Amino acid sequence: MSNATHVTAAERNAFVRSWERRSKLDPRYLIAFLITLVLLAAQLRYHMFGGYERLVLALAACMATEAVLSWFDRGKIANLLSAYISGISLTLLIKPQGGTLWPFVLGGFLAIASKYVLKYRDNHLWNPTNFAVSALLIAAPERISVLSHQFGNDVATNLVIWIFGLVIAARVGVLHITLTYVVSFLLLNSVRAAALGQAVLPEIAPITGPMYQLFIFFMITDPRTVVRGRRRQIVVAVLIALMETLIRFGSDKGWPLPTAFSVAPAFLALALVGPAAKWLDLRRIGRQTAVPAPSRAAPAKLREAEGDSSPIARGAR
Repeated sequence: MSNATHVTAAERNAFVRSWERRSKLDPRYLIAFLITLVLLAAQLRYHMFGGYERLVLALAACMATEAVLSWFDRGKIANLLSAYISGISLTLLIKPQGGTLWPFVLGGFLAIASKYVLKYRDNHLWNPTNFAVSALLIAAPERISVLSHQFGNDVATNLVIWIFGLVIAARVGVLHITLTYVVSFLLLNSVRAAALGQAVLPEIAPITGPMYQLFIFFMITDPRTVVRGRRRQIVVAVLIALMETLIRFGSDKGWPLPTAFSVAPAFLALALVGPAAKWLDLRRIGRQTAVPAPSRAAPAKLREAEGDSSPIARGAR
């Protein structure tokens, strides 16, 4: 009986160790798997690349920029998974007019360079792809658009992506961000539609589209750019949805907004709210870590008052 119990306990411990190893897996590997799945579905089902040279250029620009800048910044080449994810995202999202290829090269450079230039306390503030797409839309709105209906509305394809996306979001620990944004989007845009006297369904339908799939699974949930703490993450997700609704309302009312805000309100909302929230969060954390712990200061003061001249005491002081 004791041998059987020992074997059962050993098997249980082996399972626990295996689960713990998987739980420590870099989230970028899971995200890379999902973005690759989206890429394959987009090309095999809808042939939406517009040419494989776009994919090659976007990946090359992202990976080359990551390799060079990480070497100069850290003295070694960083893991290129983040560059891979950004390259595929840009290939899917950017839709330039005609056969223009420069947006994929420039977009790849901007996406990765933003991580090394636009940072605070060694943390980048923008999701790289979000920054690149937003910058391109603002700089050249007449030449560049973003993914919209090209992906199609095939139920089976979208269902597979949503299932894998939700499972991976849960595995990475950001499912609450995705769900909070989706619920906020549905509620706020229903209110907007009612206030404008418009039908609700056309106003909330975009959430099921391909652009929003990439947005809610890869941008708003980026583990490196979200704030710390579940409650704060939920608040920021609501604020992003609120900003997006405000942008949409402004477009409906004819406010003089740049074209980019009408083309991709979700991207611009994240580009405005996300970095500000991250900066405030890092500033808050910095202030907390800068406060000395009383439990450490008290013994040192006591030793100083007692005139302790031992080597250990002098080292502590």
